[in-house]
Amino acid sequence: MSDALAETLSIEAPGEVRLVEEKLPDLPDGGFMVATTHSGISAGTELTYVKGTNPYLGASWDPALGLFLEGTPSVSYPVRGIGYMQVGLVVETRTRAVSEGALVAMCYGHRTAYVADPMADRFVELPDDLDPMLGIYVAHMGPICANGLLHAAHDLCGPAVQGLGDGVRGRRVAVVGAGVVGLLTAMFAISAGAAEVVVVDETPERLAIAEALGANVLAADPETAVELKRRWRHGPNDRGADVVFQCRGQCRALALGLRLLRPQGTLVDLAFYTQGAEEVRLGEEFHHNGLTVRCAQIGRVPRGLAHAWDRERLSHETIALLRERGRLLRRHVITDVARFAEAPQLMTDLAAGRRHTVQAVLCDDVEDEGG
Repeated sequence: MSDALAETLSIEAPGEVRLVEEKLPDLPDGGFMVATTHSGISAGTELTYVKGTNPYLGASWDPALGLFLEGTPSVSYPVRGIGYMQVGLVVETRTRAVSEGALVAMCYGHRTAYVADPMADRFVELPDDLDPMLGIYVAHMGPICANGLLHAAHDLCGPAVQGLGDGVRGRRVAVVGAGVVGLLTAMFAISAGAAEVVVVDETPERLAIAEALGANVLAADPETAVELKRRWRHGPNDRGADVVFQCRGQCRALALGLRLLRPQGTLVDLAFYTQGAEEVRLGEEFHHNGLTVRCAQIGRVPRGLAHAWDRERLSHETIALLRERGRLLRRHVITDVARFAEAPQLMTDLAAGRRHTVQAVLCDDVEDEGG
């Protein structure tokens, strides 16, 4: 029997977060164990559980019907195992699928150790030349953003998509929202050869980060759409962005994104509207069913592309981006590094608005990471 323990982040109730000890299962034949080296915090999705606004807390999700229904909520407190940006060091293995000493990107929640089954748990082995801290983006967050570009490519090329940048190369791109999703999406578009990428946000500090990453920026205000459309002309009565990536879960951000588009342009929506949008209820079926305006929800890629663009390929595209632009991301996007023991206070402070971050990472070797 295993006596190994892991500390796991537990959201006990809205506004109440703590670390709890959980006994790890025995390591089975074919499995492997990781010790967490880095765990990235999503200041969007994860905080909805701390705030009590996630739709799974108030309704039952029926995957067969694709509907939220009244009944027993799909998720109840305490909520454990949230988090999808983990990097782990393989400390023991009983499979030839991965070797001891390898660093792997996974999605197993904020916990200090984890026993994995290669048949059930997705993992991506990180290359030696990649900053391990940037590995938090490889398994899930990077693919979320890459999938947004894939939707733009499909919108333009249909099933004839050849490369991730087919929908933005040589085109004028606006990104609404300068959180992690918006910043990574902007960097994908820049790397893919967009003619120009403009990031729009309400926060000067975040716009400064976007500018440091190589994007042009505009402050979100009542004149933003006018300014952008005066700047981007395609022809008579044809002004604005070829494609907008909407990356902020606020109704006003969606409305602004639509205003930035040229006639017959496309808005690719990566946002999660936890409060819905009044009668439209954008936090429920719209988000989880990937409806149009083109909703780039990570649970699916565009129709006709699943055979060629699986999650592994999106992770590969993420690694390529991190190799090319990782130093900028490391310097400007990862703004906070904290120890696991500090995680409960950090999460409650972020949820209450007492602290602000772009990307926070849990890492017990904080001094080694320059924290």
